[in-house]
Amino acid sequence: AILRCTVDNSVTRVAWLNRSTILYTGKDKWSIDSRVVLLSNTRTLYSIEIQNVDVFDEGPYTCSVQTNNEPKTSKVHLIVQVPPRIIEISSNIAVNEGNNISLTCRAEGRPEPTINWRHLSPKAEGYMSEDEYLEITGITREQSGQYECSASNEVAAPDIRTVKVTVNYPPYISDAKNTGVTLGQKGILQCNASAVPSAAFYWYKEDKRLTEEHKRVRVETKDTFSRLTFFNVSEQDYGNYTCVAINTMGRTNASVILYEETTAALTPLKGPGAVHDGNKASEMA
Repeated sequence: AILRCTVDNSVTRVAWLNRSTILYTGKDKWSIDSRVVLLSNTRTLYSIEIQNVDVFDEGPYTCSVQTNNEPKTSKVHLIVQVPPRIIEISSNIAVNEGNNISLTCRAEGRPEPTINWRHLSPKAEGYMSEDEYLEITGITREQSGQYECSASNEVAAPDIRTVKVTVNYPPYISDAKNTGVTLGQKGILQCNASAVPSAAFYWYKEDKRLTEEHKRVRVETKDTFSRLTFFNVSEQDYGNYTCVAINTMGRTNASVILYEETTAALTPLKGPGAVHDGNKASEMA
């Protein structure tokens, strides 16, 4: 910050003061602050500079002039502006669907920053909150994702931080279709499920669990689906299969049928399998 004081030939003495503390008088430095330096001491201009200004430098400054006739003063008030800076923000959080959450974002700066929260989602519209707190009641799985806190004032670009919100929910089987396969051909049954945390999948035929140990059937499981592959379908492979999806939030199951498809079949048995809410059912073994 540069403080300037205009003078003329009538001036005999001149000084800069901060409140009642003398910083400079003429070319003599009284301040012990190394950041305060004399810039100009001419017949027309007397100026000093405060380097690396901080908020503690804010306040009144006085240029005191002694002339042949009388003393004069010129006052200026230094206002220190500070860019916005987020000093505290909530940590990433995992919450069960239906619960309430509260996110906090605090910032400092001069002028005092304005704080806004928004959900970084294609479906989100506008700001969710225009203060440091964001409250969400009965959170849903669609409300998971990144939440952005923006602190802004007139001084500089906004300071932006994000919080990741993970919403846990029980498995939901979205796709499990009956499949027709000709005898001796390759057949595939697939079960797709969404869940957080990711679901574990289990396949059963009647009460018997199918595992990797079955030589004629391959069980392949990823984060969102499980697949049964029959390499050479026999008569004993046809029938009803149950896909069970389980995580810490609950369980569900779907029935799918592997049926024999013949060229004579006029209306093949197709369509979605039956999906059941297995949260209250006992786990198959």
